Amino acid sequence: MKARLQVFAILLMVIVFIAGCEPNKQGETKTADRPNILVVMSDNQYWSHAGIYGDKVVRTPNMDRVAREGVRFTNAFDGSPSCTPSRAGFLTGQDIWRLREGADLWSILPTQYKTYPDLLEASGYQVGFDGKGWGPGSFEANGRKRNPAGNPYNSFPDFLKAKKAGTPWTYWVSSLHPHRPYEVGSGVKAGIDPARIDVPGYLPDSPEVRSDIADYYAAVEAFDKDLGDALQALQRSGEAGNTVVVVVSDNGWQMPRGLANLYDSGTHVPLIVSWPGKFKAGSVSERLLTLNDLAPTFLDLAKVPVPGEMTGKSILSLLERGGAEPTPREFVVYGRERHAFVRQHGLGYPGRAIRTHDYLYIKNYEASRWPAGDPPLFGDIDPYMMHYPGGAKLYLMAHRDDPAIKPLFDLSMGKRPQEELYDVRRDPDQLRNLAADPAFKAVKEKLHAQMRQYLIETADPRETGGDVQIFDTAPYFSEIDKKPRPGAEAIEMFGLEHEYDYTK
Repeated sequence: MKARLQVFAILLMVIVFIAGCEPNKQGETKTADRPNILVVMSDNQYWSHAGIYGDKVVRTPNMDRVAREGVRFTNAFDGSPSCTPSRAGFLTGQDIWRLREGADLWSILPTQYKTYPDLLEASGYQVGFDGKGWGPGSFEANGRKRNPAGNPYNSFPDFLKAKKAGTPWTYWVSSLHPHRPYEVGSGVKAGIDPARIDVPGYLPDSPEVRSDIADYYAAVEAFDKDLGDALQALQRSGEAGNTVVVVVSDNGWQMPRGLANLYDSGTHVPLIVSWPGKFKAGSVSERLLTLNDLAPTFLDLAKVPVPGEMTGKSILSLLERGGAEPTPREFVVYGRERHAFVRQHGLGYPGRAIRTHDYLYIKNYEASRWPAGDPPLFGDIDPYMMHYPGGAKLYLMAHRDDPAIKPLFDLSMGKRPQEELYDVRRDPDQLRNLAADPAFKAVKEKLHAQMRQYLIETADPRETGGDVQIFDTAPYFSEIDKKPRPGAEAIEMFGLEHEYDYTK
């Protein structure tokens, strides 16, 4: 009898083990070691603007704490310096040129492109987000029933209250900070000293610009508070021990030559990943990667097969304690199509870039167009319609004829050559274009060849001869942008018309 009971117990254990590892009828994988995934994303934050990344002015105690508990990446780049496509690449794990209309701001993400929340949900995860998620754009316009980011909630605590107990989840806190507009003077009001700020070489060092940066810093600190609130909610839930925390931004900062540009100021973002007790702690990685690598990483964590169409690569081995170091990447490639509707007929400013540890090479496919948008509004730089204050942009425009300022105005708003090449170690602000320098001919040709090969391999129509018209003709779901009306102050300052029409 005793022997029979022992055999029965062993058989029962085997059945329980198999039931816990096999898929259920819906394809859900039941495993006990699939962590929750919490993503907390800022909106337009340059990579080094956090205390843990070396900034001595902005105060980011929560980012700093997560970094001390996890892995901090110093060479993370967005897939595109524009909100909608950057977030589309993040969600799909694919390069933006593969996503048709998904490569543009304020457009759609075609339903043929699956997102990691969809795939995780199918495997048994509960999925949610708050804030922007994927966007701006219209997910309804092409038949999606919800935002590609998942199910919307008012807040992370609301999600934690509503979710079912005992099942893994993924949630995206999509902060509104530090996106413009900024309250003028908010930086000083927050205790930030403009005199201590390091002004990059592509911006004028003036009180107006320093004040604008200080206001941006106050918005970064507001994001850090959002992060702190999310971490507190997670701690109160009792699930912190089985939750991977990812802190990241979608784009670089919203200054001239920043957002909507392929320079580091528009593409280089912070990325911190933490799972105390499971991942490396206090670690720093210089590996080159893009936000497109996060979707396959999340699927790896959840033990869900990574679809072959994903061009991003999992970085899980870089995070795990004792994980095998993968072969270092020699480069990453990213690009842009149409950002805002700021040129006649809605034309974009297409470009691709290849970034190594030493160089940045950019190809501008339509160099005859205005990179910052048609004058006189230069709407790819915020404030895009000149309808709210923007200290850095307005100062550049007001002093464009000053011999000391004109070169900086031209860097942000002037037309550019088809090729650009920068030595990022010696020229971190990317001020000196070396593309025409004979001494760098071999470097340029190598980078051009590497980028072209990668773009062909990933089916970029810009290099394969495919349909590129889709990027200029994709729907744009913000009608007000098509006929911008500048603010009264800008009209008076620059002699502007009361309305412009980009649809003619």
